[in-house]
Amino acid sequence: MPAQRKKPKVAVWKFASCDGCQLSLLDCEDELLAVADAIDIANFPEASRAFEKGPYDISLVEGSITTPHDEERIHRVRRMSRVLITIGACATAGGIQALRNFQDVEEFISAVYASPQYISTLSHSTAIADHVPVDFELRGCPINKFQLVEVINAFLNGRKPNTPAYSTCIECKRRGTVCVTVAHGTPCLGPVTHAGCGAICPSYNRGCYGCYGPMESPNTASMSGVWSKLGVDRDGLVRAFRGFNAFAEPFRRESEAHERD
Repeated sequence: MPAQRKKPKVAVWKFASCDGCQLSLLDCEDELLAVADAIDIANFPEASRAFEKGPYDISLVEGSITTPHDEERIHRVRRMSRVLITIGACATAGGIQALRNFQDVEEFISAVYASPQYISTLSHSTAIADHVPVDFELRGCPINKFQLVEVINAFLNGRKPNTPAYSTCIECKRRGTVCVTVAHGTPCLGPVTHAGCGAICPSYNRGCYGCYGPMESPNTASMSGVWSKLGVDRDGLVRAFRGFNAFAEPFRRESEAHERD
């Protein structure tokens, strides 16, 4: 009788984050049933106290690197993971906490904490890929659960994940949503933002906030030009590109281009 094939081991790791992307994984419910019999979730503290030692076939990493301890820990995670997938804006771009990267973090610590000498933190909040090799980055704040299941399924079957590389504007067109910029003059980051949310904000007559980070090869300078014509000043442009994905390279570069001296 042939030996029973061992299930691939999947681990989920948390670094500096709000846990929202892990909750998206828990929210998969019925969708996860499609792959549940094919994998062994060996480490997922958000869902269970059960723990199996590595190595792991797939590691899903949420959160950014903000402390010396986590800077060391991510290297341990990488060594015990055959495939490492980062999930969410924190893991792929440093997250909202990367706003510290544009200021003096020591000044923040002194203002917030009564005993700042006990705080051990890095001057920057950085993406996982800035520290270790990453096999795939799944963007979003939070991530799209259907995209997550697709990515897991793809790596389990040795194929390339089928996730969109186009902008949020394509999602608007597919759902028949009228362009809020063209129709109402509403500033919208949709043309430079990665698809994935289903264009939720424009469907409610609100501009896109860039939750899914920059699309491939975004023309952020042109986007800023359009916003300027709509009456958005330099400070407004800086704030627009400094959201959940503030330290993603295209957004970081564009926000710095409009900072006042």
